[in-house]
Amino acid sequence: MLEGKGALVTGGSRGIGRAIVQRLAREGATVVFCYRGNELAAAEVAQEVRAGGGQAYPVRADLGDAEAVAELFTQAEKHLSGLDILVNNAAAEFPPTPLADLTEEDFDRVMAINSRSVFLSLRHAARHMRDGGRIINISTINTVWPSPGIAAYAASKGAVEQLTAVAAWELGVRGITVNTVSPGATDTDLLRSTNPPGVLERAAQLSPLGRVGQPTDIADVVAFLASPDGGWITGQNIRAGGGIR
Repeated sequence: MLEGKGALVTGGSRGIGRAIVQRLAREGATVVFCYRGNELAAAEVAQEVRAGGGQAYPVRADLGDAEAVAELFTQAEKHLSGLDILVNNAAAEFPPTPLADLTEEDFDRVMAINSRSVFLSLRHAARHMRDGGRIINISTINTVWPSPGIAAYAASKGAVEQLTAVAAWELGVRGITVNTVSPGATDTDLLRSTNPPGVLERAAQLSPLGRVGQPTDIADVVAFLASPDGGWITGQNIRAGGGIR
């Protein structure tokens, strides 16, 4: 389905990003993905993809650094014949923090990784992505389901959703679609490490399907939007949360 396509996935060494890398590669895309610190996990992803006959190349990048974002695209160009698919998935790891305790440095760091890096990636794609490309930005259900302690995270992802809406209009003339996927509670190390015990069990009770999401559930939605079948969907925010509202 994606044979001959070049894809770049940010934050692809674990969790949802890992599942997206694996799924796009399985569909035939050549995938470059970045990671921030866990080189071993990134190497394992690349090895798993290659063992299945696919192609995946890890690149180390701290997306809080604007120069690192530019260098990521430079490195991606060495492995891809062209950019057809961009998935902005990377997000800052930050524990829930009340507004009263949130520092300016913390806020700036979250916004730099979650929002500014998406802006920079979209700008690069606007200049260099091949016509007919696909851009998928990963947000969160928390932009419509607020809870204490996530002001910086929710604000950063709200910005991503607005960038998506504008980019869809600007790039649509070239046949490039731009969409947001907003996962609900998804069973990842990040969710478990930044929430109190029992949160997954409680979240499962909020879904009509009676369970929390798995990273592969989100990867399935991304793969559809990246495929030719997703060509008539753009400017949308798809809430992939198992019916949690």
